[in-house]
Amino acid sequence: MYRVISVRLFAAALCLIVSLPSAAAAPAAPTIGQQREQVLFWSQAQREAQFRQMAKLFPSDLAPRGTHVHELPPGKSLPVDSMSLASYMGQHHLAGVMVLQHGRVRLERYGLGFGPQQRWESFSVAKSVTSTLLGIALQRGEIHSLHDTLGTYIQELRDSAYADVTVQQLLTMTSGVQWNEDYADPRSDVAQMYLGACMDGQAHVLSYLRKQPRQWPAGTHWNYNTAETDLLGILVQRATHRSLAAYLSQTIWKPYGMASDATWVKDECDGSDTGGSGLSATLGDYARLGQFMLDGGRIDGKPVVATAWLKGALQRQASVDAPDRGYGYLWWTDADGSYAAIGIFGQVIYVDPARQLVIAQVGSWPHATSDALVAARRAFVAAVKDAVDAEGAQAAH
Repeated sequence: MYRVISVRLFAAALCLIVSLPSAAAAPAAPTIGQQREQVLFWSQAQREAQFRQMAKLFPSDLAPRGTHVHELPPGKSLPVDSMSLASYMGQHHLAGVMVLQHGRVRLERYGLGFGPQQRWESFSVAKSVTSTLLGIALQRGEIHSLHDTLGTYIQELRDSAYADVTVQQLLTMTSGVQWNEDYADPRSDVAQMYLGACMDGQAHVLSYLRKQPRQWPAGTHWNYNTAETDLLGILVQRATHRSLAAYLSQTIWKPYGMASDATWVKDECDGSDTGGSGLSATLGDYARLGQFMLDGGRIDGKPVVATAWLKGALQRQASVDAPDRGYGYLWWTDADGSYAAIGIFGQVIYVDPARQLVIAQVGSWPHATSDALVAARRAFVAAVKDAVDAEGAQAAH
């Protein structure tokens, strides 16, 4: 849901002042939902200061680490131009970059006063993590099939357009339910879904989506819908009887050996963790998450993610705006077999199986996203790949 919204329109939608006969009443304090929307309009200084402390600003659940750590031993330093790397990080306000190859650290740099013990907000990287947790729930039998309908797990949807939408259709954003993701329109769904009052103790997204009509037959049309990733988070929490943070801790964070606790922001209405955003972790643990994916979702040699999920998640299920890119089960895919979890303001976990590479990046781009910013990130990824390939070619001679 974190695309660019018009500040002027957004402010007009929020700044409602009630006039009294004798004096103007003070405006009501913004709700948690409104405050989360306002994150998009923080200044550069606010972003750089506060992306590292989201759990202090918003109600959050803790995903505790375990007693052992999956070590990331140092590897041979990656032959990249230090001046170019410093320029790339400085120009794009990056807080950290880490490159793993074969599980070893080949590059690790920090900026903005950020360090290896601090957490950073991942934004829509959380979508990919929520999807992965669903794959684990499928493996454990807590979710029975990708063809189950949503009404099976979320009773409040049984009289809605989502009643017969399948888990797989939710994962691929092909529910067919009407949704407007136009952030320039203050009346659009995405500009409204967190702003309403809490209803019947339900999460914002659940009470909002229940009213949406059907627009296309389910499974026939891809339509980007941030609310549905929050809905996926509710599904996982209902099926597992745990918060996303607790389930993440139990199934990945502790057994795989993350080095630090993570946090996950909660919805103000029902206390559930929001599946589409709100996960904060260290740069090293984001890299470990990428390594977990590169390892095939295995821990101690045992698969913890369902094969059916893996086959669908990391392959193109829907086309996007570039011919060599696609969308899997909330993971972005490339034609060369690479895949990524991507969040606004520069967050990414990029996995390249062919080169056994993981690239993790956290930052505070000057804009949520733009063609130029995305192109610069892809150029950096390409430069890392080129450096690895050149090294390999030299070794072959």
